[in-house]
Amino acid sequence: MFTYNTKGTCSRQIIFDVDAENRIHNVKFIGGCGGNLQGISRLVEGKTLDEVEGTLKGIKCRNNTSCPDQLANAVKAYREREPKQTKL
Repeated sequence: MFTYNTKGTCSRQIIFDVDAENRIHNVKFIGGCGGNLQGISRLVEGKTLDEVEGTLKGIKCRNNTSCPDQLANAVKAYREREPKQTKL
């Protein structure tokens, strides 16, 4: 599970899972417009990270961002995170 704290939107946080094939699952927004965010979550379910980021990046609502744009930022942050340490 990956958690991202949003900036400039009514939603405060985005939580999601990524499988071994880099497909996004179980997207949940904390705060924000419930119906719209449930719709976004269902529409991106099972999409690749590339598809999600490419489709949602740059959508503007207020504060020069939006919840979909923040999900694109969350995907980018997921990719840029430090690799997890594995036990040998």
